[in-house]
Amino acid sequence: MRLRPVRPAGWWFDGLLLAALVGLTVALATGHLFGLDRATADWAAQHRPTAARWTAMILNYLGQGTPLTLLAAGLGVLVAIRLRSVRAVLPPVVAFVLTFLTIGPLKVWTARPAPSASVKEPFLPPDQTLPLFQHDLPVRFAQSYPSGHVANAIVWYGVLALLVAPLLRTFGRAVPPRLVTVVRVLPPLIVLCTTTYLGWHWLTDSVAGLLLGLLLNRLLSRVPWDDVPLPPALRNWNRPFTSTP
Repeated sequence: MRLRPVRPAGWWFDGLLLAALVGLTVALATGHLFGLDRATADWAAQHRPTAARWTAMILNYLGQGTPLTLLAAGLGVLVAIRLRSVRAVLPPVVAFVLTFLTIGPLKVWTARPAPSASVKEPFLPPDQTLPLFQHDLPVRFAQSYPSGHVANAIVWYGVLALLVAPLLRTFGRAVPPRLVTVVRVLPPLIVLCTTTYLGWHWLTDSVAGLLLGLLLNRLLSRVPWDDVPLPPALRNWNRPFTSTP
């Protein structure tokens, strides 16, 4: 199997993303960047009128992991039926496993409260909401880093973009490349801005989610879905489904 190409090409960019994520985590673990996080959260709290808050809350649903997972799974099944290719189900399954094994464990391990933890349960002092590794808190109050909304948005909209193109081709329609780019880029950016603006995550949480999401997305984008070995029993559902690399 030959890996599919990604842009920028090569593994150096993956290493750069990983190094940036590790560096950001180390910086926060040693008490750095708290001033930036606090200043951003305070500014957002002071510029959050009701209309803007509700708009941001609605737009933030673009990053809800469970609906995106179900949507991608349903789309994968639909493509599989239309093309008689079980391969179309593989991207949602692999994406689910990959996000499940990375985002959640990182949240539990880093144990960071959200900015809102000072104004609602568990009502921590503002300074105590910033540090990582607060394992003395219940898990539900310390799962802010990295932002799962942002990471999920990058991964799942990438999967959706991969599946929409072959589905529309079965109806004789083509997807403009610019539209694919919009689907991949715009929702994650909206989620990053809204989740930070609403005080549900620190700015560095959102940046960490961005780095992790991009890394996972590049791993998924490399998989040669049409060439993955499948059992002989699926030979009648073994057709390629992806567009050209």
